[in-house]
Amino acid sequence: MNSATPHPSRRSMVRSLVGGSLLLPGIVAELLAQDSAAAAPAIDPLAPRPPHFRPRAKRVIFLNMSGGASHVDSFDYKPQLFADHNKAFHVPQKMLEAFAPNNRVADKYFKRPQWEFKQRGQSGLWISELFPHIASCADDLCLIRSMKNDHADHFQATLGMHTGSVTFARPSIGSWVSLGLGTMNRNLPSFIVLAPRLPYGGGQVWSSDFLPGCHQGTPVAPGPEPIADIQRRQSGSGLQEMELGLAQAFNRRHLANRAGDPNLTARIQSFETAFGMQSQAPEAFDLSKETDATHQLYGLPRGSTKGFAWQCLMARRLAERGVRFLELIDTGASSNWDAHSDMLGHVPLAKNVDKPIAGLLTDLKLRGMLDDTLVVWTTEFGRTPFNTAKDAKGREHHAEVFSSWMAGGGVKGGFSHGESDEHGCAVAANEVHIHDFHATILYLLGLDHERLTYRHAGRDFRLTDVSGHVVREIVA
Repeated sequence: MNSATPHPSRRSMVRSLVGGSLLLPGIVAELLAQDSAAAAPAIDPLAPRPPHFRPRAKRVIFLNMSGGASHVDSFDYKPQLFADHNKAFHVPQKMLEAFAPNNRVADKYFKRPQWEFKQRGQSGLWISELFPHIASCADDLCLIRSMKNDHADHFQATLGMHTGSVTFARPSIGSWVSLGLGTMNRNLPSFIVLAPRLPYGGGQVWSSDFLPGCHQGTPVAPGPEPIADIQRRQSGSGLQEMELGLAQAFNRRHLANRAGDPNLTARIQSFETAFGMQSQAPEAFDLSKETDATHQLYGLPRGSTKGFAWQCLMARRLAERGVRFLELIDTGASSNWDAHSDMLGHVPLAKNVDKPIAGLLTDLKLRGMLDDTLVVWTTEFGRTPFNTAKDAKGREHHAEVFSSWMAGGGVKGGFSHGESDEHGCAVAANEVHIHDFHATILYLLGLDHERLTYRHAGRDFRLTDVSGHVVREIVA
């Protein structure tokens, strides 16, 4: 008589493996080893860490405009540039490096700003018509009009803005913040990057490089499935917990024979984070409970999962849930602010980000979060106030001076720091180098940029290399 043998379920197989004689001794040994190490537990690299001193901010939302947004058309009002339109200008040799080798004739012509400027808010900050919604938040903005980067090429300048180095691979600022402070929510990454496409510099923009891999940024792309495979295949978590526990037991044993392998350690930790994300990320990325008024504030059509409005609203939700560092990249390495041929290309790009950013600032303020959330707006460099021909439509790269701003998180609102010269060509007062910019962000988070170091290749590295100073004038 033939009897049918039932196929075992996945659950019964896992239980059989754990309980069977083949694996049980190893699992027991693993558990005993963990118990014996209880007196000296392993250090969790993502555990919350105390800051060096009292922080002004708990978290950062870093808004990166890719391609080089023009400072003289947005946040740096230059009446003389309007007046001197089409007048000849002999360009200093250093500035000519931004031009192609076949276009380095020193005699250029000033180009007037494309948009008119107005004084905004009670503070009277000058902001152009390119950003009318952000301009309505003028009294919350701390403008820095004397920024300086070390390179005028997109790739290097983007790395400089993110890592402090334009020449060597280094960890991203988000990774340094994660190293210094840990995470506020173990079930979500400490550093998340919301970007529709790869930026200049690719993944190096959010890389942890020589820091432990758990501090690397987690990229999330706008769309119907921002994080692939985040939904559990089973309704409950019991079986998955069993499977993960078994896998991690083997992983820990494997790691014990390969102590000091950072990639292996990071991979094991990524499994743990991914498991936690399955419990919290679906809810965090679900906008269905956000009100119509909130959607309208950001300019986000209900049901849409694309555009900078989605990124901004998602940033607020993730910040609420304990993500330490959030970066929002508006475009990527193409179709961006790189307006060589026509400055009117800034119009759709500004429209994409203007209302969402204003909505983010307003929403954070209404929820009482702006006080301890540092919002940073920047680009890798500005654009030249001059060009090769009269009445030129576009502008070239310009790293000698450009504009950024901060809001909330312990900075002065309705305030302007630093100056460019009368045409916006060079820093005239209070230069803020990218190292100073980074040192100030860390300071507002309660971190001393000279003490936040990591030993690698025989030396102590830091985000600001061997320079940088805190711009205390902007601290409230």
